Amino acid sequence: MDESGGSGQPRSGTDEATERHGEQRASSAPAAGATRSGPERPEHPTGPTPPTAAPGTSEAAPSPDRPHDPTDSARGAATHSDPSSGAEDGAEVPGASLDQAEAPAGSGSPDEAGPSAQDAPPGPSDGAHPHPEPEHPRTLAHSGTGTGTGTGKAQPPRRGREPGGGLLMGRPFGVPVYVAPSWFLVAALITWVFGGQLDRVLPELGALRYLVSLFFAVAFYASVLVHELAHTVAALRFKLPVRRIQLQFFGGVSEIEKEAETPGREFVLSFVGPLLSLVLSGLFYLAMLAVEPGTVPGVLLAGLMISNLIVAAFNLLPGLPLDGGRMLRAVVWKITGRPMSGTIAAAWVGRALAVSVLIGLPLLTQSGVLGATQDHVGGMDTVTDALLAAILAAIIWTGAGNSLRMARLREHLPELRARSLTRRAVPVETSTPLSEALRRANEAGARALVVVDADGEPLSLVREAAIVGVPEHRRPWVAVSGLAQDLTDGMRVSAELAGEALLDTLRATPATEYLVVEDSGEIYGVLSAADVERAFVKAMARPS
Repeated sequence: MDESGGSGQPRSGTDEATERHGEQRASSAPAAGATRSGPERPEHPTGPTPPTAAPGTSEAAPSPDRPHDPTDSARGAATHSDPSSGAEDGAEVPGASLDQAEAPAGSGSPDEAGPSAQDAPPGPSDGAHPHPEPEHPRTLAHSGTGTGTGTGKAQPPRRGREPGGGLLMGRPFGVPVYVAPSWFLVAALITWVFGGQLDRVLPELGALRYLVSLFFAVAFYASVLVHELAHTVAALRFKLPVRRIQLQFFGGVSEIEKEAETPGREFVLSFVGPLLSLVLSGLFYLAMLAVEPGTVPGVLLAGLMISNLIVAAFNLLPGLPLDGGRMLRAVVWKITGRPMSGTIAAAWVGRALAVSVLIGLPLLTQSGVLGATQDHVGGMDTVTDALLAAILAAIIWTGAGNSLRMARLREHLPELRARSLTRRAVPVETSTPLSEALRRANEAGARALVVVDADGEPLSLVREAAIVGVPEHRRPWVAVSGLAQDLTDGMRVSAELAGEALLDTLRATPATEYLVVEDSGEIYGVLSAADVERAFVKAMARPS
């Protein structure tokens, strides 16, 4: 979704620039760059928990497994989520929050700019690019309510953290696999319920039945992991980055950070998960034929066969966020040529499925269609079925809504351009007093300061939060170098970055400000992560 900014006069400010300054750029102005933060991520959650009735008994109640995030309020790009093992566009939302270094309060408002003219005696002003300013410009000296030490010493931005999400189990294919704390709850629940069923089938086991049940719970989630690894391998094959796999209460989630580029790849990426679950079900069936039916191995293999069959069938239902919904989306996308049309169709089918599950699952259980006899239906079982149906319906309904939001965001992503979001900056040397630097910025209508060496090469960025932390009476004695964050390679970004490429760049190097540079290496200005996030949220709220 990269879009390059146009040629012509560079601009700065937020996504809504309201005025242009006519000053010419200073001839000594150095180069600057900006980065971006990830859009939405696709998640593949893996779903319904295995039947709680042991094979051979009349009861079998599957329970869902739900998957990302995004939502990070705004990170990543397209998350595949399987409430049973294959849902997508879950919810890590390419929402809108960027992975960035934490800054003191008030450091990020794009409206805050400009220095205080009374800090220092008059002096020469530095030229800058004529950038349009944001809606409510303030002076740099008075922006925000940031906290800071009396010295105003800038703190380096925090390094981006691992995705996390529970207990790290390993990194197959280089992708971290986490077990969420909620998994232990569902494992205990499966152990207790399945153990009660085993008591009817294999009463001679006694208390050992709970050990067998625990093994079944672990084996079932291992098969869910295989389902998610199928999505992951397919994504890596298509060169789509995978953030993590997480096993949780309602199954598994593969957090794929970008969407497939074609409907064919989208279909394959979604289908491989249920396909692997069907293959596992077949393998467990063949293994079951080789053992005695009334033994512990026979009961476990039968349970795993049925569980994987349920996971595959559930995920093939044609509604988002399930794998079947993504397959439907790919088909409609192929027919219409518009991914948004496919998302809308699959999301509304998903919502219809949610209502059907809410009403239909308890009715099917009561009628005995799912195998339960009237002797075993009633009281607590009825409440459990209704609760399970409500949880499943909520997962599907929410996932469908998240998919629609993510699709709308992707449509508006190209509107995020580094060039239009960049704040005008003035170059200052390391020994320049803060008061003088602010005076120059105020004169030039700039809202950022870039520290340069004697040759005009950019060295660091003065952080807005650090400026706020210095009292006005101390500013003539505080050098800008003491408030600056050294530039790293990732903090230099091209002014031509836009859309998903911009967000990916910012996310790769979390920081509060970035230096934006032209292709020639000339400084264009400074990009604030807060400005990008604000524009991101506006894009999310804008109707398609």
